[in-house]
Amino acid sequence: MHIHAEALLFDNDGTLVSSLASVDRCWTQWAEEYGITAEEFGRIELHGRPAVEIAADLLPADIVPEAVARIETLEVEDVPNGGVELLPGTQAFLGSLPADRWAVVTSATRRLAEARLDAVGIRPKTLISADDITRGKPDPEPYLLAARQLGVDPARCVVFEDAPAGLQAGRAAGMTTVALATTHQAHELDADLVVKDLSALSALVTAGGIEISVRD
Repeated sequence: MHIHAEALLFDNDGTLVSSLASVDRCWTQWAEEYGITAEEFGRIELHGRPAVEIAADLLPADIVPEAVARIETLEVEDVPNGGVELLPGTQAFLGSLPADRWAVVTSATRRLAEARLDAVGIRPKTLISADDITRGKPDPEPYLLAARQLGVDPARCVVFEDAPAGLQAGRAAGMTTVALATTHQAHELDADLVVKDLSALSALVTAGGIEISVRD
């Protein structure tokens, strides 16, 4: 299967890098600090959503800003503890792309996203973070903003995601979706193409755009 695109948009955590162990560590500590029970916490969808939305689901509105600042600090401070690792294929795949043809679109804050990406040597020219948007995934706003910043028609963009909320956002933006089965099982992911991770794909840059193929 070949997918033709003009720009590629990548979620970060679970797509380019994995910081799941760090996320679990930090959010568990955060929940304890704020007196949130394991049962309350277990009912909340964590992955791929902005921290402010998660905090708002669990806490009174007046303490949400302070609680969001706290989780950001915990997660940024955890980055040097082996809090982030590159997923298979990330480096080679990004390395084959022109810098102005791809962006990272993450639900993390800019400070946290930059700390995680920097730790593994990924420096995107275009980064859309929770700080840049009013509505997070599954709303299409983050992906539409990335397309606008790259100057590419959304229909000519491909979204790479590991989370159902992110895939939903990509579809709602009118983009082609590629799901990576890194944090969810393949049958849970609704996308135009599902692969195990970026190592399953190759990208060929041509005058007309980028051809993405599944490796044999």
